[in-house]
Amino acid sequence: MGDARIGFAAMGKRSEYAPGTFSWTDLSTPDPDAAKRFYGELLGWEYEDSPVGDGRVYTMISLGGDHVAALQQLSAPGQPPAWLSYVTVDDADAATDRATGLGGSAMMEPFDVMDAGRMALLADPQGAVFAIWQAKDHPGAGRVNDPGAMSLNQLNTSDVEGAREFYSGLFGWSFDDHSSEQSSYWAIRNAGSLNGGMMPLEQTGGGAPPHWFVYFTHADLDSAAQQIASSGGHVAAGPMPIEAGMILIASDPQAAFFGLFEGEVDP
Repeated sequence: MGDARIGFAAMGKRSEYAPGTFSWTDLSTPDPDAAKRFYGELLGWEYEDSPVGDGRVYTMISLGGDHVAALQQLSAPGQPPAWLSYVTVDDADAATDRATGLGGSAMMEPFDVMDAGRMALLADPQGAVFAIWQAKDHPGAGRVNDPGAMSLNQLNTSDVEGAREFYSGLFGWSFDDHSSEQSSYWAIRNAGSLNGGMMPLEQTGGGAPPHWFVYFTHADLDSAAQQIASSGGHVAAGPMPIEAGMILIASDPQAAFFGLFEGEVDP
């Protein structure tokens, strides 16, 4: 994430999300049972399996009775395991048309997810994949920023200016420059509220393509690092300080990357 001098958004329960706000995340993994064990030990998650047709299962992840994320079996051979970030929109069809008009692509055209909502899977012009979510019965995560819940979504991109143009046109986001002499970083704001972050891909130090990256809050990153290593995961970076606290970058035993955040959040 770099030396980002910004706070993370306020803790607590959520029952709705404004358009343009990150509202959900789910993991596609080759081994759902192993992922349940790993994240359950690390983040205290509980699970509820829901059949969704064609023999597939979508597992809702809960924290203190609130849905905070989900996981599912990878659907395509050779597809890499990954966490997917969802952004709430008023109209998934209109947002998809707007995204393609701005140079993005629709990897999955809008479709209904039973009575929960309507979604589409999109990629920005640099290839970073994300989802849009038009809520019906399921507004998104019932809790954010508390320990065990999603805290920030970060774009690592090969074209900062191109990404700014695309997402400001698609969602109306604004970007505040928080760069230093050592690194470049932008806070993403939706209607003035902190909504995410962005940094140049080359600062991540890896060979990954442009992508969105999900952080979860954890109360103690030193113990988290030990837990990750002992459970078959890998700590790629950190714990390391940022102005708001500490962050850690890791991968689970199936090689899906995620981040953890420890520290104070914005009021």
